[in-house]
Amino acid sequence: MKTYIMALDQGTTSSRAIIFDRNGGIAGRAHQEFNQLFPKPGWVEHNPEEIWNSQKSVAMKAMRDAGVNSNQIASIGITNQRETTILWDRKSGRPVYNAIVWQCRRTSEICKSLEASGQGETIRKKTGLLLDAYFSATKIKWILDKVPGLRKRAEKGEICFGTVDSWLIFKLTGQHVTDITNASRTMLLNIRTGKWDNELLDIFGIPEKLLPEIKPSSCLFGKTRSDIFGRKIDIGGVAGDQQASLFGQACFRTGSAKNTYGTGCFMLVNTGRKPTFSNNRLLTTVAWDVGDDTEYALEGSVFTGGAVVKWLRDSLKIIRTAAESEKLAMQVPDTGGVYFVPAFVGLGAPYWDPDVRGSIFGMTRGTSAEHLARAALESIAFQSRDLIACLQQDIGHKINSLKVDGGASTNNFLMQFQADILGIPVVRSSIAETTALGAAYLAGLNCGYWDDKRDIEKNWKADRIFKPKMGSYERETRIAEWKKAVQSARSFK
Repeated sequence: MKTYIMALDQGTTSSRAIIFDRNGGIAGRAHQEFNQLFPKPGWVEHNPEEIWNSQKSVAMKAMRDAGVNSNQIASIGITNQRETTILWDRKSGRPVYNAIVWQCRRTSEICKSLEASGQGETIRKKTGLLLDAYFSATKIKWILDKVPGLRKRAEKGEICFGTVDSWLIFKLTGQHVTDITNASRTMLLNIRTGKWDNELLDIFGIPEKLLPEIKPSSCLFGKTRSDIFGRKIDIGGVAGDQQASLFGQACFRTGSAKNTYGTGCFMLVNTGRKPTFSNNRLLTTVAWDVGDDTEYALEGSVFTGGAVVKWLRDSLKIIRTAAESEKLAMQVPDTGGVYFVPAFVGLGAPYWDPDVRGSIFGMTRGTSAEHLARAALESIAFQSRDLIACLQQDIGHKINSLKVDGGASTNNFLMQFQADILGIPVVRSSIAETTALGAAYLAGLNCGYWDDKRDIEKNWKADRIFKPKMGSYERETRIAEWKKAVQSARSFK
């Protein structure tokens, strides 16, 4: 009987499930969007039960799409939107508040207060993260402070905290666990020891009883309840979405890098077995822990990547589908001098400016929808260029090529412009779903479906290589103009 690995890929705007075979090929898949909740400007929430129900639904649909049954699923891997924070009742399994999404800025004032009290440097040295509302710790504190009686219940051990991986594992197995990559994004993990840190818990006022057990990325996390799939299935691999993508892209060598173009853009470079701390306000994070082999990465995050295309579609309504953005952009030879800084929820690395808002510069009476579409796509590449420039400084050498994946990586115009503005080849994976694939590989390594990383490297194939065509003078001129636009946007607050 042929067997497969199932990956559950729970993202910011949709839940996916993909069935992979031994060659890393896709045998079946399903996805389902769910509601985005915006209670106030800058606030973003999800309904945790909707996350769970959509994820369970697509798992069943993916098996039907592949024509397989649960007996053919050797193991399950989970990957997830990181930092998104859920608290639930340990006994009933019901959420006590909506999930506060990684994009949400409601805890910015908490961060400012802690920074003013001198805690920022302690947090950075212990966690590798910058003190920002992006991460889980201040979200937990906010919920504990706002929900009446919740802090006392948390201190008694009646409440569970988890990032989305923990929430799904709890619903699937009843276990309260997480993996080290997700733990490293909470701002509560000491990145050097790999354990929850008491000083950090005290800084944020978070009871330790609230926290899940930390496990390696490839291990047995639990077995699913038999009533879900008809039999118990091992959950054998878990990683946050960007670490899973790095693994799925086979970036196993120090200095290898990838960029994922999703709702945001996330660029990671493998830095080996010792954490490398950034001088450019990038993040130090755990890449994975496989077989007592912990590796680290440097990461830069763009908050608004593919989301800018969704804005063109849903708000401006100048395109009907994301794919139309490429056709529209290619109808003009350039942006007509337009620069778009899509800081809808602030700017991420290397700026970490939560207060700046989206801005468009250089418009004239002749500016058209085509110019705006092109400027929007270019803005994704410019923001990613800012990241790679900082990464290269921090690791002390040039990154020679960039592996890419995610939804917007299918946009050929964007990928060519990315190669042009970076001045290095951009290599698109033959499988765009490398995030889910990474989770599948972690689960498959645990159960022996794949023997080791060499099997994964053999599976990796390029779909297309985009080589830079832009001259160095034009490149540097465009980068300088982009920097002026960012500076102008940041000055308007």
